Amino acid sequence: MRPFVFLNSKGTVTNLCSLIQYRTPFIFVWRKEGDMSQQQEPEKIQSVSEIPGSPGDSTTATTSKHRFSFNRMELAGAFGDLGTMLPIVIGMILLNGLSPTTVFFTFGAFYLISGFYYGLPIPVQPLKAVGAIAIAYPAVVTESVIGATGILFGGLLLGLSLTGMVDRVAQLFSQAVVRGIQLTLGLIFLRKGFELIIHKDVFVSGGGGALTGPVINLIIGVIVFAIVLRLLNNKRYPAALAALALGVGLGFVLGGFSAQGLSLGPTAVHIITPSLGDFWTALVMLVLPQIPLTIGNACVGTSNTCSTLFSGNPMLMKTKAGKFAFTMGMINFPAGFFGAVPMCHGTGGLAAHYRFGARTGGAPIMLGLFFIVMALVLGEFGFALLAAIPQSVLGVLLVFAGLELCPLMRSLETNEEYFVALLIAGIALVVPNMAWAFVTGIIVDWAIRKFDIKI
Repeated sequence: MRPFVFLNSKGTVTNLCSLIQYRTPFIFVWRKEGDMSQQQEPEKIQSVSEIPGSPGDSTTATTSKHRFSFNRMELAGAFGDLGTMLPIVIGMILLNGLSPTTVFFTFGAFYLISGFYYGLPIPVQPLKAVGAIAIAYPAVVTESVIGATGILFGGLLLGLSLTGMVDRVAQLFSQAVVRGIQLTLGLIFLRKGFELIIHKDVFVSGGGGALTGPVINLIIGVIVFAIVLRLLNNKRYPAALAALALGVGLGFVLGGFSAQGLSLGPTAVHIITPSLGDFWTALVMLVLPQIPLTIGNACVGTSNTCSTLFSGNPMLMKTKAGKFAFTMGMINFPAGFFGAVPMCHGTGGLAAHYRFGARTGGAPIMLGLFFIVMALVLGEFGFALLAAIPQSVLGVLLVFAGLELCPLMRSLETNEEYFVALLIAGIALVVPNMAWAFVTGIIVDWAIRKFDIKI
């Protein structure tokens, strides 16, 4: 009697030859000493997925048998990236005069497209460099300049993707360079998350009641962090949903929400007609600093992270750098004519969705529908509801997204690879534009491999 058996996907004993012949998924099981009697039948297992640690086990699986799943974990994962999105979006609506309906409708449409096409929790984020500059200089970066940015950015990405340039440029990004980008974003998420947790303003809008200040933010952050940590792998009470529900409740209690003067229904939407001056300002001030970051992170980085997190998933045939550039161009070009926030995919957003439970295209579809309902039905009321979530709650979500990204470095093997990745992260944390760090890393990585330098 053999001390081991092979179980097929239905959990029944079979032989190795048939498994190989029909390419059937299987698992190797070692029998205990007392189970080796011929009279004893092996324990019936309903499915291989019920064996802890097997490829189908829900605690370790990175792929899903379904392209779309709609459950609590997918819903929680859908909201996992709000820590990245809301501070920038709310700031641009308040300071740059953008229409909440336009902004949230385009985000919703892009999430729906991403979910249905890719079948994975592909994120949609505001362009971080554009958002930071727009919020810092609202007098210069007006609604028409933001519209021109979307048109130029979308048109450029469409051209780069259709000509195949993105895929050719992607070959410059070795494993070490990509891991350096991911480490950089993870550290930036950690830093930004803790900044939000100790921020002097409880809410992004700066408003609030008598209880405000960094101490209140810190207390909220510590409590939410403990709750998220406790519920991180809880399927009955998903961590992200619990954090957001608590955040909205605290927003009401602390005076961050006021329904006075707020109306339901869509806000004003109009077509933007940028001038030549608007296009020039957008090109020099916003688009050129953003493009290298987008290719490195939103295209190449997102593609690589998909391959890491969803290894073996058949949908990976679509998650190529050139396709990500195409979908970003396809949505940004028309959205720019309505003054929408320029959008992208991103490594950090993917890690955030994944960290809080998203595994399929169901997560972006649900979030897309949420944003469209908010844009067309809730209007100003929905915007005020999201703005009432304390910054420390969003900061906690960012911290956990960063903690999901940083460990991806473990796949590197040589000192030279670690050198390149850490060099990129170190430079990116001190320069104003991360693209400088990416270019430096690519050059150093090429030199190390070209001249066979050992570290």
